[in-house]
Amino acid sequence: MDAEVGLQEEEMEGFWTLLTWLASCVMVFGGALPYVPQYQEIQRSSNTEGFSTRVCLVLLIANILRIFFWIGKQFELTLLFQSVVMILTMFAMLHLCCTVQNANRVSTKQHRLSELDLRYFWKWSAFEDYLLFCFGFTVLCALVTLLMLDSAVFVETLGSLAVLFEAMLGLPQLLQNFHNHSTRGMSVKMVLLWTAGDVFKTTYFVMNESPSQFWVCGSVQILIDLAILLQVLYYGQDMRVKLG
Repeated sequence: MDAEVGLQEEEMEGFWTLLTWLASCVMVFGGALPYVPQYQEIQRSSNTEGFSTRVCLVLLIANILRIFFWIGKQFELTLLFQSVVMILTMFAMLHLCCTVQNANRVSTKQHRLSELDLRYFWKWSAFEDYLLFCFGFTVLCALVTLLMLDSAVFVETLGSLAVLFEAMLGLPQLLQNFHNHSTRGMSVKMVLLWTAGDVFKTTYFVMNESPSQFWVCGSVQILIDLAILLQVLYYGQDMRVKLG
């Protein structure tokens, strides 16, 4: 009898271990999944107007800061790996956007980071400029973190900044839709996957007792996701009225 109980406990432990491992895999790669339909939409239409590249800016800054937050306060490795995957995903999105924009550009005038023109910040023509900006930002963060690593206040502030930027993930897309008075060119699948992912990861943060910054961030993201979905309904209805 004791042997059967022990076997059942081992099976349950193995089941929970597998479930935890699967949840970790979803956390690492699930954040990148919503950008697959948007990537395909841009490739299909050869148009980037519906997608805000400032989403990439927000996520790059948030995940670079999160990596340095991890250095100062080691939390789950899963979240560190998630940041690395997300950074690579954002670079892939920016590379595609630059390629499509350069192919569609009528004017030969290009905007480069070296011009230091704030009017064209994050609107550069060359993908290399985005890489250079992120490299410079990473070096700056590394130097400041190296000097301030012993300060608990600095480390917590770093974490708060990381999740604050991440919480604003959908805001550039929300504002672009409002500016365009349309969600055309934006992948609705991307936003639906954002919402599903944010609900999942917020639950994951709460259950794993992650730093409070993370679940607060997730809650704000869910609200912004819902606002974008409301835009889809509103502008879609408005377009039907105009066409009808």
